[in-house]
Amino acid sequence: MAFESLTDKLQNVFRSLRSKGRLTQEDVKTALKEVKMALLEADVNFKVVKQFVNTVEERAVGQDVMNGLNPGQMVIKIVHEELIALMGSETTELAFQPGKAVTVIMMAGLQGAGKTTATAKIAGNLKRKGKKSLLAACDVYRPAAVEQLKINGARQEVEVFSLGTDRKPAEIAKEAVAYAEKNGHNVVILDTAGRLAVDEAMMAELEEIRSAVTVHQVLLVVDAMTGQDAVNVAKAFDERIGIDGVVLTKMDSDTRGGAALSIKAVTGKPILFVGMGEKLTDMEQFYPDRMASRILGMGDVLSLIEKAQANLDLDEEKGREMAGRMKKGKFDFEDYLESMKQMRKMGGLGSLLSMLPGLGAGAAQLESQIDEKQLAHIEAIILSMTPQERRNPKLLNPKRKFRIAKGAGVDISQVNRLVKQFEQSQKLMKQFGGGKRGRGMFGGLPGMGRGKFPF
Repeated sequence: MAFESLTDKLQNVFRSLRSKGRLTQEDVKTALKEVKMALLEADVNFKVVKQFVNTVEERAVGQDVMNGLNPGQMVIKIVHEELIALMGSETTELAFQPGKAVTVIMMAGLQGAGKTTATAKIAGNLKRKGKKSLLAACDVYRPAAVEQLKINGARQEVEVFSLGTDRKPAEIAKEAVAYAEKNGHNVVILDTAGRLAVDEAMMAELEEIRSAVTVHQVLLVVDAMTGQDAVNVAKAFDERIGIDGVVLTKMDSDTRGGAALSIKAVTGKPILFVGMGEKLTDMEQFYPDRMASRILGMGDVLSLIEKAQANLDLDEEKGREMAGRMKKGKFDFEDYLESMKQMRKMGGLGSLLSMLPGLGAGAAQLESQIDEKQLAHIEAIILSMTPQERRNPKLLNPKRKFRIAKGAGVDISQVNRLVKQFEQSQKLMKQFGGGKRGRGMFGGLPGMGRGKFPF
């Protein structure tokens, strides 16, 4: 999970600050020393860390903070604000040409950063915003690069322009733009070749493409897991060909977060998108304020809502009905099956945990306890029930349970466990509806009351 280690360390620091009624200057310095170590361990650029800590300290030792009613909370607020400033303060959008003019975006980056996949992800993102994109296969060197782009383009229902691997990338780019102008596309995204390291041949080829067509924006794709190497790559590309923004891939796998916190401060170039999963829909626009909240364990409810709106087809009326049944403890296995389906559309439970406020480092612990295969077993059991059994679990006698276990390919004890936990969940949901306290945010889901699944 992104920033897992950093979030954990920062929350420990802030927990200590909140426990103090009043803060001394020494308290602030001690806390910021720990913040500094946490950022360095997260692979944030040393100069960036030094400047960040100095700025926070300068603001935090002011009279308004030290003499305030809640000085610990004020220091956390300052850290939050400075994190936002560090990552760019404002969200940067792609700039499009006015009217019907074609906007040309060139994707650049090293081999293995996920450039071709990111290209298709961004095209899908733009499609959902009403843009008609054309993907141009300009990587003529990497085996199967053209085919990969075609497959991903088809999945996103975005057209791919290709002339094979016998033409120069600059020629492909030129003909792709001409094709787009004739066929009503308003965006062309050039998927260029990468190398294992920054070299002269790659830079020369990118410059040749820029000479052949008018490139309006250059987006550099970097692997977030490479930390400071990603920052150095961004700096090298910007100095040679000039970049307009950065796309960070594999953010969901980067537990440190150093690249995200360093790139803007070191290169001056904003992060536009972050890849948060392997699916083609797992590309998010980068919001500095929301990312800062995630880092500090405050959650990201706005992104969660946007993700739901973009991926769910659960209409408002149906949603109200389900919520009402859950509140009364009358939800059934049909409702649970629908919930699993909607959750999968949003990337699965694990991908949503970091967006929930209050979990912080606990989100990583919960995520580690989630076994997607076991969730598939639960789904198989429910699908092996008849519609009547799903709507009325009281019908599940031993004979029916044996049939269900056989149909799902599991042991009957697993069916018994799921049914028992489901009944407990119904009771808990009823308690929630009546204002009584349950076992926490996930206590009402089968198998999650004690952080374990039934199998």
